[in-house]
Amino acid sequence: MNKKVAFYTLGCKLNYSETSSIGRMFNDAGYETVNFTDQADVYIINTCSVTDHADKKCRKVVKEALKHSPSAYITIVGCYAQLKPKEIAEIEGVDMVLGAAEKFRIVEFISDLTKQPKAIIHNSPIEEAHQFVSSYSFGDRTRTFLKVQDGCDYSCTFCTIPLARGASRSDTIENIVHQAEEIAKSGVKEIVLTGVNIGDFGIREGKRENQFLDLVKALDEVDGINRIRISSIEPNLLSNEIIEFVAQSKRFVPHFHIPLQSGSNKILGLMRRRYRRELYQDRVNTIKSLMPDACIGVDVIVGFPGETREDFIDTYNFINDINISYLHVFTYSERENTLAIDMDGAVPGSQRADRSKMLHSLSEKKRRAFYQTQLGKTEEVLFEADHKEGFMHGFTKNYVKVKVKYDPVLVNELKQVKLDQILPEGEVSVLEAEEILTHSH
Repeated sequence: MNKKVAFYTLGCKLNYSETSSIGRMFNDAGYETVNFTDQADVYIINTCSVTDHADKKCRKVVKEALKHSPSAYITIVGCYAQLKPKEIAEIEGVDMVLGAAEKFRIVEFISDLTKQPKAIIHNSPIEEAHQFVSSYSFGDRTRTFLKVQDGCDYSCTFCTIPLARGASRSDTIENIVHQAEEIAKSGVKEIVLTGVNIGDFGIREGKRENQFLDLVKALDEVDGINRIRISSIEPNLLSNEIIEFVAQSKRFVPHFHIPLQSGSNKILGLMRRRYRRELYQDRVNTIKSLMPDACIGVDVIVGFPGETREDFIDTYNFINDINISYLHVFTYSERENTLAIDMDGAVPGSQRADRSKMLHSLSEKKRRAFYQTQLGKTEEVLFEADHKEGFMHGFTKNYVKVKVKYDPVLVNELKQVKLDQILPEGEVSVLEAEEILTHSH
């Protein structure tokens, strides 16, 4: 009988694409993938070091796994496993910990499922993680996360990712185009490009061979994919040429996610970000001048050391004044082995929480204002497989979330609909949904 493997992923879209690829390796080795709540012989937990309480979450997931299958073999991979292998090895029930360079050789490491008295660690220094291993997520019929780049050469003072994932490195354009063609054959209609610092795409074995724009142009020619989204790109790497190309592209959608982190130049300096807010504003203005309906998402960190009330208000007003569509708000949390942990001016937890709350409210206001500008327009929506209380959702190219009555025929279909009104939950309802959708079947 085939051995069974189950997966649990914490963290970012890149982790999801890698879990999916590790899953395919297990399938090729004869394992059957089952749900986490089923009894599995092996559980793989892919961890994150960016979100808070990595250790707590990891412990909790291990505990859950052993509840479902008390004698299962538990392996931990991912960023937290690279940074704190010994700490993880101490967690009761963990059998193996694999670092960044080892996680894609997981099947050979796990050939023997005999539990040892102590967890086995395979974790080489991060400098040895210089190979690019391609990955894409599989299983969601509507969209796929395609990894194009890994690692980061930046040294932001709050971030542990370079320590967890190593130097910036990329796949070849040829290989990525081939994967996109394979994905298209599977019937998926949307690809989301993912990486740690995807604007830095093009470095292979330490040398720059291409630019991100070269990849964008190549992917725009792939038949069978209707939409390509850029997941997140640093403002200093989002060149005017990229923006101009997306504006007239066949497949790239008018949706950008651009980390800001702070609207105060003083704090951007302390964070060692590679731009100032003037450049950020310039990027937003350029996008909106070429694509007035573009959706722009923003990452922002509150409570960074040294952030005074004035600095925060500076950030708040800056974001309020620029034409963006929504925020992802992160509360600063101390990370070992970062420069920020030794900086003066720690912000009390209660103030961090208050600032976070203010920005969450601002995000809602911004999203509503953006959705308001889209009402009355006829847009193409790609419907997803979710089914909740008789309704389903889909997204327009520019990331407006649309809600309609559930109809299984609509799953993974692109339909023209007229955006009607903003619902109390924040999604948009569709005018004459029934009629439009019935006619288009």
